[in-house]
Amino acid sequence: MLLHSTKADWLGNIRGDVLAGLVVALALIPEAIAFSIIAGVDPKIGLYASFCIAVIIAFVGGRPGMISAATGAMALLMVTLVKDHGLQYLLAATLLTGLIQIVMGYLKLGSLMSFVSRSVVTGFVNALAILIFMAQLPELTNVTWHVYAMTAAGLGIIYLFPYVPGIGKTIPSPLVCILSLTVFAIVTGLDIRTVGDMGELPDTLPIFLWPEVPLTLETLQIIFPYAAALAVVGLLESLMTATIVDDLTDTPSDKNRECKGQGIANIGSGLLGGMAGCAMIGQSVINVKSGGRGRLSTLIAGSVLLIMVVFLNDWVAKIPMAALVAVMIMVSIGTFDWESIRNLQKHPLSTNVVMIATVVVVVWTHNLAFGVFVGVLLASLFFANKVSHFMYVETEMDEEKNQRTYRVHGQVFFNSSTKFLEHFDFKEAVERIVIDLSRAHFWDISAVHALDMAVLKFRREGADVELIGLNEATETIVDRFGVHDKPEQIERVLGGH
Repeated sequence: MLLHSTKADWLGNIRGDVLAGLVVALALIPEAIAFSIIAGVDPKIGLYASFCIAVIIAFVGGRPGMISAATGAMALLMVTLVKDHGLQYLLAATLLTGLIQIVMGYLKLGSLMSFVSRSVVTGFVNALAILIFMAQLPELTNVTWHVYAMTAAGLGIIYLFPYVPGIGKTIPSPLVCILSLTVFAIVTGLDIRTVGDMGELPDTLPIFLWPEVPLTLETLQIIFPYAAALAVVGLLESLMTATIVDDLTDTPSDKNRECKGQGIANIGSGLLGGMAGCAMIGQSVINVKSGGRGRLSTLIAGSVLLIMVVFLNDWVAKIPMAALVAVMIMVSIGTFDWESIRNLQKHPLSTNVVMIATVVVVVWTHNLAFGVFVGVLLASLFFANKVSHFMYVETEMDEEKNQRTYRVHGQVFFNSSTKFLEHFDFKEAVERIVIDLSRAHFWDISAVHALDMAVLKFRREGADVELIGLNEATETIVDRFGVHDKPEQIERVLGGH
């Protein structure tokens, strides 16, 4: 069942989940405001979305401890829609995004993550770490020395507080960083940028809203391209983040349930006046590194976020951005897979190319989908090329019977079919040809076509051809698509050669 979860998911780590949820809630505020600005909507749209998505995904998501909210990757896809058609069409697109994601979940598209190689995941992680760091640079340029000092102090607290005897391991150091720097800034009256400077915080709770758009085919034509793109990018980032959190916590997750959960959360966000969102790797890493492991941490993050921005907005507005920048720099450093740099000398060139290409495309385009697509495409091409090199053919001549036997080894498919044909000597004068396929496997129509050509060319030279050793799968595809034993189709095949 979609709502099924174990007691351990909620109550197995209460103190750690509560404290981690508080840290994430504080870190979500400037991010949600910034993403709202990117999308061209009021800050409360991103804040309401983050609250709603986090709370709903805590109950219906497939990855305990993962944080979902409004994200930059999604916000970038909304800009044109908001600019051309307004907020109401964005809310309608958000509802459709959720519906598409639910359908994708029931189609079990979460299983497609098995096609994403480890080098692509590593490249994705490293690219996000770079993007998280780059996103902090505007807060560190053209500022006074006080900002640098506060940021350095924040990093010092984050990395040194865990070594304080007695309490260092009990309270998340990012929470200590945010609270202590906020108190210091208020007491000293430092004139530095705060959360309140990013945008006006909402002062009311979200209310139920049905998008005020005409229910027509024209409306669907407007919002569907955006909704489809949001659904794909949102699920891609969510499933990649779930894989990363799986590794960090050494626990499994239900990717198909996560697809459905993200869809339900986005529908809820759209109905409460929020934008579409997905999993956030930065906040998820903050959650895990602060001790969060269960669904309670995600629920606390979303609930406390709403409470703070609505009822404690005067205090929240005073949080210095330098404190949150320090936390996000910590996330960037912790997210980057430093071992991958050392592995460049040990790993195969193809693995390194896939990883680096994924990083470059994601950082260059700021589009996670493009980067992962390029990475998966390159990984598939390298794999196909590598497998094709393991296909070879042995030959043996029986002079007494005037018979040549070809023994095929390996995988025959589109990339190795030409090489397969090159192993045969069609001009050799023999009475009988035996092609032994007991150690081979034919995968596609290209492979079957190559086999047809080999058989037909030998027959054209006057040889009697016999195929032996076909395994069940190969025999099925050859029987279905092969023509060498179907006289009515032979002329059509040979006519093009």
